[in-house]
Amino acid sequence: MSDRLAVLPQYLIPKQALTVLAGKLASAKAGGLTTSVIRWFVGRYGVNMAEAANPDIASYPSFNDFFTRPLKAGARPLAQADFLCPVDGAISQFGRIDRDQIFQAKGHSYSTHALVGGDRDLAIQFQDGEFATLYLSPRDYHRIHMPCDGRLTRMIYVPGALFSVNPTTARGVPGLFARNERVVCVFENDEIGPFVLVLVGATIVGSMATVWHGQINPPRPGKIQEWDYAAGQVTLKKGDEMGRFLLGSTVVMLFPKKRLRFTPEWTPTRAIRMGEAMGSR
Repeated sequence: MSDRLAVLPQYLIPKQALTVLAGKLASAKAGGLTTSVIRWFVGRYGVNMAEAANPDIASYPSFNDFFTRPLKAGARPLAQADFLCPVDGAISQFGRIDRDQIFQAKGHSYSTHALVGGDRDLAIQFQDGEFATLYLSPRDYHRIHMPCDGRLTRMIYVPGALFSVNPTTARGVPGLFARNERVVCVFENDEIGPFVLVLVGATIVGSMATVWHGQINPPRPGKIQEWDYAAGQVTLKKGDEMGRFLLGSTVVMLFPKKRLRFTPEWTPTRAIRMGEAMGSR
């Protein structure tokens, strides 16, 4: 079956209704039922609870509490590198932005302009720059960390579809990451200038949150919303937590031209862990 045929049902199912329902169920505190669901999930996806700060499945009051669990101290040592991998997951794609085009999968690309919600002045800062698209599967640790030091300048909520973001969907849905609901976080770094982390929503991703704002969605207002931040209002260090997904998704990062050289070990589909070396200046 071709990838386009494989994703056809996603055009037909009520993705937003399913996502709303999943969000309500994931936040419910149902005692033994919640514990049973978590235990099934751990077994089904091979979640490594030994590295969780709290490995006791029965102690999590809701599925969301389990899903966004912190790791125990030392579980993700930070490499001595200019840029760190911000998440656990797998590399979907990475490399150079071709003028304003980001490679998605064979036969598909999309523009930085579309990804950041239509802001041309923001998008042009990444012309011929570097990008990385990182996929978080259900089994992964779902907190997102900083690849380098950064001062937050803007956050933009962009409404959109809620397609799955798994590899098959990336191959079968044109412009997937600039089509789905997303949160664009714009930072400034003294040495590299601006950089962007985009948190991409997906089917049954109940919500996305950042450490400075808390939960961003729901609600889903159906229009672009923007928050501006004064200099120094939110400053995060390399390796600090910056946000989290409730039920997994994808992070897309944008960097300016000639500011990042990816480490030679990085290849598409490779498994990655938060804190490993991503690249150098």
